[in-house]
Parts: sequence; C-alpha cells; structure tokens
Amino acid sequence: MFETLGSLTASPWIYALVALSVVLDVFLPVLPSGVLVITAAAAAAAAGAAGPVPVPGPEQVPDILLLLVIATTASVLGDMAAYRLGRRGGARLDRAIARSRRLTRAQERLGAALARGGGALVVIARFAPAGRSVVSLGAGKTQRKVAEFLPWSVLAGMAWAGYSVALGYFGTQWLGTQWLGTAVSIVALFAAGALAAFLVRRPPSAPTATPAA
Repeated sequence: MFETLGSLTASPWIYALVALSVVLDVFLPVLPSGVLVITAAAAAAAAGAAGPVPVPGPEQVPDILLLLVIATTASVLGDMAAYRLGRRGGARLDRAIARSRRLTRAQERLGAALARGGGALVVIARFAPAGRSVVSLGAGKTQRKVAEFLPWSVLAGMAWAGYSVALGYFGTQWLGTQWLGTAVSIVALFAAGALAAFLVRRPPSAPTATPAA
C-alpha cells in the first residue's frame, strides 16, 4: 500500500484522493485519510530536502499549503454533509442511534456541550476514531444551528489538517528519511486519536457547589 501511495504523491491526483478520502471518512471512518495526508506531506518534505532544483514536468510533489487547504476544506464539507444527514435522517436514524448506547451517550453529551458553548468537543472529537461521525451526525440530529456548529467544524478541520501535515512534513525533515518520518508521524497521529477518544468518553465533571454565605 505504501508503495502505491508513494507513486501517487508524485501526481496531481493525490489532491483528489486526499479530498475524497477526507470527505468520505465521516461516513466510513476506516478510510486512511490521515495516513494519506501525512504521506503526501512527507513526500513534499523529502522532495524539498533533495535539493533546490524543482522536478521538471507537470507532475510535482504536493504543495504543502495547497495540501493543507484541501484537507481542511474537505474536512468541513464532510462534516456538513453528515450534519445535514443528521438533521434530515428521520425515524430511521433515530432507531439507529437508539440501538447504540455509545451514540446515544455521545448525542446527549454533545447537545449539552454545545448548549453551554462547549464546542471544543467538536475539535477534540475530530481526532478520535469515529468521533467526527458521532459529533457531526449528533449536531444535526439535536437540531443545533449551523452557526453553532460550522465555526467549530472549521476550527476542527484546521487543527486536524494542520497537525497531520505538520507531522508528515516536519517529521520527515527532522528524521531525514521519508519512510521513517511517515511511520513515526502515523504513530503520533494514532496517539493523538487515542488521547482524543479518552477525552471524549470521559464524563463531564460535576459542577462545584457554591458554599453558603
């Protein structure tokens, strides 16, 4: 798989592949969108370290800024697609959520968090496995306003894309080898996902009682 990805990073098709993967992994969390972004960023770093002379021809390694913009935009578009699905899902989606204790708890917590202005949960969940799906569908299902959800979705997309691109790019520059930089960056991405999953699952702290005067 990594050999195939390596050949794709030298083609403009990597942008389309990254965009499609990031949009769709809100519905199919098994898609390796983070791995794709890291691999493309690592390829850009490796090509930059090879020398100042650009590679001739129409096929260039990914531009790091363009990769960041595409990953962020695709993340927001995927979130909004799931959000719209959640708003219009009807009874079928209600039954699917009711059958899952995890989805039910996540939906209840999300509604309470957004009601308190705690949209940071949207950002944290973006890093957790399937957290993006639960949050986006839940925001739509609980009828949160677009103005309440969209800014946090943009911030989450920027944070996730920036972290993934930075891992692949600077990890490869620091370690000096593309395959090692990619491998270490993927481990770091999964570690962030595990931490985010822990934070999302952690029950909110009980409010502190105010002592009587």
